[in-house]
Amino acid sequence: MAQIFQSLSAIQAMAWGLLFFGSIYLSFGAITWWLTRKLLPALAIGRVLDPRPLRAGQLREEFTQSGLSILIFGLGMVFPWGLLQLGWARLAVDPSGWRIAAEILVLAVWNDVHFWINHRLLHTRWLRRFHGPHHRSMVSTPFSSYSFHPIEAAMLGNVILLPMLVHDFSFWALASVPIFSLFFNNVGHANYDFFTRVSYGHWFAASRRHHLHHACHSGNYGFQFTFMDRLFRTRLAGDAADAQLNAFRARQKS
Repeated sequence: MAQIFQSLSAIQAMAWGLLFFGSIYLSFGAITWWLTRKLLPALAIGRVLDPRPLRAGQLREEFTQSGLSILIFGLGMVFPWGLLQLGWARLAVDPSGWRIAAEILVLAVWNDVHFWINHRLLHTRWLRRFHGPHHRSMVSTPFSSYSFHPIEAAMLGNVILLPMLVHDFSFWALASVPIFSLFFNNVGHANYDFFTRVSYGHWFAASRRHHLHHACHSGNYGFQFTFMDRLFRTRLAGDAADAQLNAFRARQKS
């Protein structure tokens, strides 16, 4: 696959990127929607986190913004392709399974660091306006995962470029980044607590933490893991949104 990718033309690399990002967004989103709206509730597994209804037109807006993000991510494949063509980066030749696994682990950690830094920047007063469209989904859905302003999409979409400049990664390790990134993103935006018995700080409680970020509009800037929010003390308390959710429940009963 490494040789095939390097032999593509710039147009072919971008076309491949569009197809790749579009297909994983639609498939992951549809599966997560079905799981959290149909199967898991029917089996009494997990629970909905935010009971409030979606905003009118929210899904249409998410699909529109996600389409722009997919366009940016797909066309952006010309940059890693270009690094290889210029000789500024190389792909590992015949890497072992252990090497690929180790590289995926390193990239997963880097993905969290990269996400926290960019996400925190997007909450500064200089860049906040570019993050606002994503936060219009106060009650998030799996289709919120790519629902970004184009500037935010460009910031988050460059995650593999720096690693490619410092190490000869395998093709499969690099290709795994958007897959596990979108998987974690779907979990975080699913508005569903999949593992109700684990603690709030557990890796498997990522959906609880990101639900609070959308409800409170600040804090919990991390992705799947918690080490960056712990390090920089930006972690929200587990009950940060209780007041507004309890107020909604009270109005529903009255």
